Amino acid sequence: MGSRLLLMMALSALVLIPRLALAQTPACDSLSGEKKALATALLNEQHLYDCCDGTIQECLKEGKCSLATRLANQVCRMAAAGKDKGTIERALSQRATSMMSARAVPIDNSRAERAGEANAPVTLSLYLCARCPYCARLVPQLHKEITEGALKGKVKAYVREFPIRSHPGSTEGGMGMVAARRLGKGWPFLLHLYRIFDRFDPANMPKCAAEYGMDEEEFRNLLNDEGVRRELTASKKEGVRNRVDATPTLFINGRKYTGDLSIETVVDVLAEEAERVRAKATK
Repeated sequence: MGSRLLLMMALSALVLIPRLALAQTPACDSLSGEKKALATALLNEQHLYDCCDGTIQECLKEGKCSLATRLANQVCRMAAAGKDKGTIERALSQRATSMMSARAVPIDNSRAERAGEANAPVTLSLYLCARCPYCARLVPQLHKEITEGALKGKVKAYVREFPIRSHPGSTEGGMGMVAARRLGKGWPFLLHLYRIFDRFDPANMPKCAAEYGMDEEEFRNLLNDEGVRRELTASKKEGVRNRVDATPTLFINGRKYTGDLSIETVVDVLAEEAERVRAKATK
């Protein structure tokens, strides 16, 4: 009877081993069925681009590289969202290129208004259009993470105006962005424009500016100022030189980011960069 009990316990252990092998992170553990099978295959196939030479699965088992957990989470989030294998593989490849291979380009943030702490190790430059629908969803969340969330003290962010011609009202919104920036209210005004995105009316911008402590008449004059228009044009031209062709386009410490733009992945990538910069500084 005792030997039979031991045999049953051994068989139970063998059944449990595959399940334990698939348990990686909360994002991965929540998967089931085909989505779990897809994520598991990718974890066993895809290699890290930094800090560990093995596959994501192998590096997770070693437990020495936080990037393994970050990439596992991204794979499992995308699998949970119904993304196919090719889409996830491209996202991982684009992340690797953005973080390790991309060349830093010159970006003039000298006139831009900062969000985040001045001594943060990561500089995020955002080329944005006032009338970009995805910007209106992503940027307020990102700003909150930088100023009071997971990225506080890690990232400082600057806006570069990049009106998209196909977006109605983009030039007027861009002029408003520059005018508000000149009056020291660039970020509050931009976030306001995104909050009222579906109710945007260029004629109402001066009144909105007054609500944020700007002089309404001064703001109105700036909307027609040739110097403001030149600044807007210069920002757009800089973006074009840096191969910006859509918004939002993010540059992380001067390197163009071409990966997944979900808020979870963007926050994770920025935290990864902060971790890498700080690790280099201590060597």
